Amino acid sequence: MDFDSHNTAMVQGTADLVNLATPGLSRTRPYQPPPDGELAERTNAVLRTADRHASALDEVQAVRLAALAPRLRAVFEHLAAGDQDRAAGAANALLADLRPFPVLERHRDEPWHLYFRSTPGDEASDWAARLTLGLATALGSRFASRLGLCSAPACDRVYVDVSRNGTRRFCSTACQNRVKSAAHRARAQGAEQQGG
Repeated sequence: MDFDSHNTAMVQGTADLVNLATPGLSRTRPYQPPPDGELAERTNAVLRTADRHASALDEVQAVRLAALAPRLRAVFEHLAAGDQDRAAGAANALLADLRPFPVLERHRDEPWHLYFRSTPGDEASDWAARLTLGLATALGSRFASRLGLCSAPACDRVYVDVSRNGTRRFCSTACQNRVKSAAHRARAQGAEQQGG
């Protein structure tokens, strides 16, 4: 999925924030978000990955942005359940709250590009608007099926499928390998039982 590199980075940033800031299961282990100080540091790392020009959020703003993660996660969950209407409703509710608007910006000597700000106008809300718009843009395109929840047992992390053929179903290579190994062991055991 690469309808434009900036939006792809925002959608991946959304998935990374959701995985960082929501509790659940990660690769067969219970997962809890890190404490506030570490959460802020890791949230800023996610934002820098999504946009190398990202300025750091202070701890209060980073925690506020991370608090939005359960609402962003709901979009992925509805899509994984095959309910695009509810996914769109969850995205629309976020957009209504954030009321994003476009502005043209550029960094240093780079070309102008479309950027989004939120009506509240603080950095955390602006980031919330960018991430939500990235997610909504993917949802409103042919790429909606490329957003989902990990298919591995005992893992509920979200993913964005950026592969060429659109067949990704796992949050990580580790989960994919775990499922493939289990399937291989089951086939080997079945063959052994049939042969013995």
